[in-house]
Amino acid sequence: MAQSHDARLAELVAELGGEEVRFLFRDLVQRALQELIDAELTEAIGAGPHERTDTRTNQRNGGRSRVLSTPAGDVELRIPKVREGAFFPSLLEPRRRVDRALWAVIMTAYVTGTSTRKVDDLVRALGVESGISRSTVSRICEQLDTEVAAFRDRSLDHIEFPYVFVDATYLHGRRDHRVVSRAVVVATGVADDGNREVLDLDVGDSEDEVFWTTFLRRLRQRGLHGVVLVISDAHTGLKTAIRKTFSGAAWQRCRVHFMRNLLARVPKGHAEMVAATVRTIFAQPDPSSTRTQLRLVADMLRERHPVVSDLLLDAEADVTAYAGFPHAHWKKIWSTNPLERLMREIKRRADVVGIFPDDPSILRLVGSVLAEQHDEWQVSDRRYLSEESMALIHTTNQDQADKEVNQHQLPAAG
Repeated sequence: MAQSHDARLAELVAELGGEEVRFLFRDLVQRALQELIDAELTEAIGAGPHERTDTRTNQRNGGRSRVLSTPAGDVELRIPKVREGAFFPSLLEPRRRVDRALWAVIMTAYVTGTSTRKVDDLVRALGVESGISRSTVSRICEQLDTEVAAFRDRSLDHIEFPYVFVDATYLHGRRDHRVVSRAVVVATGVADDGNREVLDLDVGDSEDEVFWTTFLRRLRQRGLHGVVLVISDAHTGLKTAIRKTFSGAAWQRCRVHFMRNLLARVPKGHAEMVAATVRTIFAQPDPSSTRTQLRLVADMLRERHPVVSDLLLDAEADVTAYAGFPHAHWKKIWSTNPLERLMREIKRRADVVGIFPDDPSILRLVGSVLAEQHDEWQVSDRRYLSEESMALIHTTNQDQADKEVNQHQLPAAG
C-alpha cells in the first residue's frame, strides 16, 4: 500500500515540476504542519491557547523542537507538551506518511485555486481516511495570498532603479463563466548596486494604455524612482503609458521582438541575409556609428525590401536607445531576454493548471514564482551589472545633459 502511495506521489511531483517545486513550498509546508499540530492539540485538550473552557482536560506546558524530513525539504516543528501525560501528533506517527500527503495537498490547493474537493480526494487516496477540511485548505491558501500581497505592496524607495524591464504573457482563466485570455504583466528592475529585483505583477483584461498606465503608476506610488530607461516590446499602449508615467526616461524597444516583427515582412528565402545585415547595426562600438549603420542598412535594403527599410528608419530612436548608455550594459539592456526567461518559467508552472478559476488564483501562482525568483536574486553573489559600471549611468546622463545645455546656449556677446 505504501509503495502505491509513493508511486502516486511521484506522478504528482513530476506533473508539478519535480525538484524545483520543493523550495517553493518548504516554508509553506512547515507552517501548515504546525497549524495542524496545534489544531490537534486544541481538540485533544478541549481549549485553544489562553482559552478557558469548561471542557478543558489538560494544559499546555511548552514544547520541544523536532526536525522532520519531507519531500519539500527538512522542516523544523514545535511539538507541544502538556502537564499531564504526553501528547504526540497523530499525523507524525510512523507509516501514516501525512507529511507527504500534506505536501501534495498544499501543491494541489496551490495550483487549483480553491478546489478543496480535489484536495480532500487526494488526501484520502494517500491513505489519510479522515481527509482534510475545507477550512484548513482555505487557511493554507490565505497564508499564501497574504505573502504574495505583502511582496507586491513592499516599498521600492530603498534604492534607485535606472533600468526597468516590462513584459506580458497570457494565461487562460475563467471570467463571467467563460474561459478567456488574461494578460499577466511583470516588471523587473536593475538597481543602482547592480542587483535585480522583481518589482510587481498584475492581471488584467488586455494590454491597453489604461491598464499599463495603472500598472506603472502603482510602481511610482510604491517609491520606484531614478528610472532612466524602460525596456519592453512594443505592446499596445505601453509606449504612451511609459511617457506619461516616467517623463524623462528613454524607451528601448526589445531588439529580439523587433527582429521577429521585421523578418515577418521578409520572404523566407531572404530572411537569413536580411537578419545578418540588420545585426551589423548592433555590432557597432559607439552610439554614432550605431545610428549611422542603421541608416546605411536601410539604404541597402531600400530597393528589394522597402517595407523593412521604412521600419528600420521609423524605429531608429527606439531600437538604438541602448547606445546612449555605458557600453558595458548594452547586451543586458537592448532586449527583454532576462525577463523572457522568467516568463517561460511562469508559463511552465501555469501549464500544470491549464485553466485558472479566477484572477486571484493567477496572482497566487505567478506571485509565488516571482517571489521565489526575487529571493534567489537577493541571495546570489553575482550582480547582474557591476556596481562600478552602474555608476557610469549617472556620469553618462550628466554628460548628455551638459551637451544639451551647451547646444542651446546663446553665443557670447561679441
